[in-house]
Amino acid sequence: MSLIASFQKKSKMETAIKQITQARKDESGSADQLYKHICQTFADIVRDDPMRAQALYNWGAALLYQAKTKTGDEAIKLYQDAVSKFDFCLLIQPEYLAAAIDSGVAYMDQARLKNAAPDDDLYNQAKKQFERANAIQAGTASYNLACIHGLRGDNEACQKALQNSKDRASLPDVADITHDPDMASVKDQDWFLAFIEALSKQPEPEEPIETPAMLEAKAAELVKAAQKEENAKYYK
Repeated sequence: MSLIASFQKKSKMETAIKQITQARKDESGSADQLYKHICQTFADIVRDDPMRAQALYNWGAALLYQAKTKTGDEAIKLYQDAVSKFDFCLLIQPEYLAAAIDSGVAYMDQARLKNAAPDDDLYNQAKKQFERANAIQAGTASYNLACIHGLRGDNEACQKALQNSKDRASLPDVADITHDPDMASVKDQDWFLAFIEALSKQPEPEEPIETPAMLEAKAAELVKAAQKEENAKYYK
């Protein structure tokens, strides 16, 4: 953040703090509107701070990974802490794709830990985060959504989400899909079997054809590596 931007944010904050006092003393009935304006000012101040957003995301990710190593209430608390970090990250940087996806994952992990029913609000919250991720970058969380639809036995929505994930090249391996417990209620359906069969028949991606420019770059790297090795011998 530049020095000028920092001063501008500081000035906005000082003004907003003064407005809180003003709103508390207001007797004209306009305090509520002023409070809304103040809250929006604070939201604008914390928004678009990449370093802070990155720190919050990685903090949340660390809590998420730690939660996966725990059980019971200890794990639940860590998952909740992770979600709060992801939420704050998304407040600062609304387009932070990884925070949206991992927030949904944290909600789903909590739901599994609690043996929650497929219609539990934890799954609803996970669904919202995955939909948010797809709004940021289409298809990135479509498989996650397919898992929720699969758990709920919603064949049509699950099929659509799987196809969307395939179209966007974000599907896991076939083996991972067929052994995913979230797909247990749909894996014997004809449409699912046909989908998996079609995936299995897809040819392996061909190796990219190396252009003359690519071959020249590779040769230059080999020469550079050889020179480095030779220099290392000389300076020993």
